[in-house]
Amino acid sequence: MHKVLIPIDGSPEALAAVHHVLQLVGQGLRLRCVLANVQESASLYEVVTAPDPAVLQRVADGAGRDLLKPAQQLLAAAGVAFEQEVVQTGEVAQALLDVAERHGVHAIVMGAGASGLGDRVLGSVSLDLVRAAPVPITVVRARG
Repeated sequence: MHKVLIPIDGSPEALAAVHHVLQLVGQGLRLRCVLANVQESASLYEVVTAPDPAVLQRVADGAGRDLLKPAQQLLAAAGVAFEQEVVQTGEVAQALLDVAERHGVHAIVMGAGASGLGDRVLGSVSLDLVRAAPVPITVVRARG
């Protein structure tokens, strides 16, 4: 069974990637999904002023889990098995590559990043993954 990584950032583009995967499942593809959210590392100010650094980690983890919920609900309703991971780091593309490796995914399906240039370019994370990922990547645009 194939395993597909879907990065989730709470954007309509990320949910478009989930819908694309569900279309593939509807056409007979058997797969398991890995949902991943990458949270930014705490700023130096947050680290210095936090009474307990573990609080910052819990807050970021909770925020990531909240962003994963709509994707989880869509996959669960369709009966698609999934795993999830929230990662805290400063470099999103590398964190997603690490998740892909840890989970042994066969492909990445992700939403096209929003940018000031609109439809003319991929988002920077999408572009970084296209350049560096050892597995096929499908970039999905939200229908608007």
